[in-house]
Amino acid sequence: MATIKTTLSLTNLDRNWMSSIIASGEFVSSSEYVRALIRNDKEKRSEIDQIRAKLIKAEKSGYTSLSREEILSELKEELRSNGEL
Repeated sequence: MATIKTTLSLTNLDRNWMSSIIASGEFVSSSEYVRALIRNDKEKRSEIDQIRAKLIKAEKSGYTSLSREEILSELKEELRSNGEL
């Protein structure tokens, strides 16, 4: 996979935060840290999309007396038990 160099503007507070994470040894570079943030964001958005799709399907089915919050809670528990969340 090709790597493309880009510029990232950060506040001093954010830059110091990132530097402290890198200094802790958890990541070896700012690039590695930013790539990890992007991967995590992709995973979270995918999980959100799955939950949203299940909620919409459940709402359209009309076969439940559960509230939206109860459906969401059950779906999250299902995803956790399957190791997806």
